Amino acid sequence: MSSDRKIVKPKPLSGFPEWLPEQRLVELRWIDTIRRTFEAYGFCNIDPPSVEDVEVLASKGEDTDKEIYGVRRLAGGEGRDEPKIALHYDLTVPLARYVAQHFNELSFPFKRYQIQRAWRGERPQEGRFREFYQCDLDVLDTGEVSLHFDAELPVIVYEILRQLRVEPVTMHINNRKVLEGFYTGLGIPDVVGAIRILDKLDKVGAAEVTRMLVDDLHLASDVAARSVALASIRTPDTSFEERVREFGVRSDLLDTGIAELKFVMQAAQAIPAGVVFADLSVARGFDYYTGTVYEGKLAAFPGYPSVFSGGRYDNLVGGFLRQNLPGVGMSIGLTRIFSKLLAEGKIETGASCPTQVLVIQLPDTQREQALETGRTLRQRGFNVEVYHEARKIGHQIRYATRKGIRYAWFPDPARHEVKDLASGEQSPANPATWRPANQPASET
Repeated sequence: MSSDRKIVKPKPLSGFPEWLPEQRLVELRWIDTIRRTFEAYGFCNIDPPSVEDVEVLASKGEDTDKEIYGVRRLAGGEGRDEPKIALHYDLTVPLARYVAQHFNELSFPFKRYQIQRAWRGERPQEGRFREFYQCDLDVLDTGEVSLHFDAELPVIVYEILRQLRVEPVTMHINNRKVLEGFYTGLGIPDVVGAIRILDKLDKVGAAEVTRMLVDDLHLASDVAARSVALASIRTPDTSFEERVREFGVRSDLLDTGIAELKFVMQAAQAIPAGVVFADLSVARGFDYYTGTVYEGKLAAFPGYPSVFSGGRYDNLVGGFLRQNLPGVGMSIGLTRIFSKLLAEGKIETGASCPTQVLVIQLPDTQREQALETGRTLRQRGFNVEVYHEARKIGHQIRYATRKGIRYAWFPDPARHEVKDLASGEQSPANPATWRPANQPASET
C-alpha cells in the first residue's frame, strides 16, 4: 500500500551537538564525577528552569538580546508579539534571579553548583555551540566573600580535570585590581575601555592592541606600550610582583590587587607545577568582574577557546534586589572540552549501553525463571537485561556482543551458569552471591 506522507530527511543542526550512546555514557560519567567533586567541597545543587523572562535575561546588558532564543508556541493565540520568555544563554543570570527570589530562604555564604544546558544564538564554529553544557560553581555572601574561595575554586576545578584525565591544561589567573590600579597609576582616564581592548590581546596581538589604545583611547604611545608590557608578565609563582614593581607605577588599588593575587597563587601551589600561572594578560572583558579572574586552556590546543573561566564580582543580584551580594565563581565548558577531546580521539568509548549482564532466555526454561534472576541481580546493584524472547542462544550472544554487554547469564533451574564474553570462560554461578572476578565484594 502506497503512502503520500512526506518523508523529511534527517540532518544535523549546526551548533547542536548530539552523541552516540557509547559517547553519551562517557559524558554522563563525566557529569557524575563533576557533581561528586562539587559536593565533596560542600556545594549544593540548584536546577532553575531552562527559560527565564526576557526582561531578566536582558538585564545583564552587553547585547544579550542578540544571543537569546525566544520561546513562543507555534499556535495558541500569542500572535506576533515579542516572546516574553527565552532560553537562558548562561547560568549566571538564572543564579542571580534565583538568589534574589529565594534570598530569605538561603544560608550564606551560599555555595551552589549548576550542571545544565545553555543556549546561545551565535555563529557555530569549533568550540562554540548554540546548545551546550556548562558546569558552574559560585560562592555568594551578604558581606565580604573570603579570599579562601578565590584560592579554593582553581583547586576544585583542577581536581575535576585530573579525574577526567583532561590533561595537560593550564590555568591563567589575574586580578582586575592589578589592571585597574596600574592603569589608574598611569593616568588612563578610561580604565574599563583599556581593559576591554587588552582582553583582545590573544586574538589580535600586541601591535594591534597598542594601536587601538593609541587611536581609540588617545593614549600616549609610551603609556600604551607600558600597558601592553604589563600583559607580557606571566609567572608560575608570586614573582610577578617584582616585575610589576619595576614599572614604578604606584596606586593603592594596585597594591591590593597584587596582595590578593599573591594569596591565590600561594594556595595554588597545591596544584602540580606547570599548570597554574599568574598571567597579567587575562582581563575578562565583562564589566562585572572586580577581582580575581580565571581562564583555562587545553595546553595541547593553544588556539582553542578557553575551557573554563570565571572570576570575582561585587554584586550579582543588583538588578533584582536592593542588597549587595559579592561572590566568586568558575564555569567549566563541558561540551567544549568533551567535543574537542572526542574529535581528537582522546576519549575512549566502550559499551553502547550500561547493561552488565544479559540473562539468556533458554527455550526449555520458564520465562519467570529468567525474570527472577534479573530481579535478584538488579537488587544487588547490577544493570541487567532479560532477553525479550527465547531465540537461538547464538543470536542472543551476538546481541550482547554488539552492545558491549560483558556477561551472559544462563538461568538453568538445575544450575545457573555465567559466561564472560570477553574471556570466553563459563562457570557455575549463584545470582544471590555472584560478582565479577575483577570486582571487589564491597562494590556489589
